[in-house]
Amino acid sequence: MVEMFPLKSADAAYGKISGMLSTLGDPFTRIISPTEYQSFRIGSDGNVQGVGVFINREPSSGRLLVMDCIQGGPADRAGIHEGDELVEIDGKSVSGLDGEAAAQRLRGRVGTTVKVKLLDGADNDRGGRIRQKEVQLSREIINLSPLSTTIISHRSDDGHECKTGYVRLAAFSQTAAAEMENAVKRMEDEGVESYILDLRNNPGGLVKAGLDVAQIWLDGDETLVNTIDREGNVLPINMIQGHSLTHDPLVVLVNEGSASASEILAGALHDNGRAILVGHRTFGKGKIQSVTELDDGSALFITVAKYLSPALHEIDQVGIQPDIQCSPDILSLPRAPQLRENSEATSLEMDSCIMVAEQALGIEQTKGSAS
Repeated sequence: MVEMFPLKSADAAYGKISGMLSTLGDPFTRIISPTEYQSFRIGSDGNVQGVGVFINREPSSGRLLVMDCIQGGPADRAGIHEGDELVEIDGKSVSGLDGEAAAQRLRGRVGTTVKVKLLDGADNDRGGRIRQKEVQLSREIINLSPLSTTIISHRSDDGHECKTGYVRLAAFSQTAAAEMENAVKRMEDEGVESYILDLRNNPGGLVKAGLDVAQIWLDGDETLVNTIDREGNVLPINMIQGHSLTHDPLVVLVNEGSASASEILAGALHDNGRAILVGHRTFGKGKIQSVTELDDGSALFITVAKYLSPALHEIDQVGIQPDIQCSPDILSLPRAPQLRENSEATSLEMDSCIMVAEQALGIEQTKGSAS
């Protein structure tokens, strides 16, 4: 028997549906409002109207932390930094919100403003008195280019200048693979001999983008990932005669903020012997979801299967264990204000995980490049 009940608003309907979906025991099977779904689609396209900040909830404490700021964006110009804790948006507490819900409040029409209150992350790391800061941000069109690069130069023991290409991928948007391909080609032309691919705090995005990025680094008909349905049937997803852009040694950096497509990419490169993983165990989101847009513009995300790595290792609720641990990295260290103004290369030199990655690359280079 189906119970009929009147609801006073769309929000009440979404709440009722969310309650029913929660009985399935899968936190990723959910309904999102039309506004949330529109933002999801815009974010995947690589542009959004907002303040240029990435936010995620820290699993252990539940705090909403700034993971990154778009260089030159409103948040960056206002002095917001990685590690700052978001506590209020327009005078309302963010307690109980996840990263996406908080991001929704920060987005809006170009030219409108939003006031945010934060706790200084550097003070929190030092264990001293935590300062609050309030800033008013004007929303802009933000180009969510997911990729940033730099070349780290150093000299080997014999005096030879070595170049390591550092590639940071913040999300898997539609442009991720094309930008990655262009970056690798450019750095190959500049004489780069090894690479560090940084997937730390990358929450995922478009799975296809993750698979496309993997094919930039792999050859042949390698298995990129396996899917397993509710009956336990395993189906591999393989490349079709891929050709890697480079065979130079590769280290991939991961941490507990690396999820979904990040884990697929890390697993593909690791299990196929292409990369060494350095960092911390990843988040552990290996769900495959179908997305159905409803008549009112809302969307239903339903988990229909899950991923396994090429070597059939479980990802969901387990994560991927790196080959080499590194702790702490620069994001969890106290950061003096003057260090925030330094160049990207200087910041990388202070990152202990980058140092560990460079050591691992040094070992790989003594073995010779793969062919």
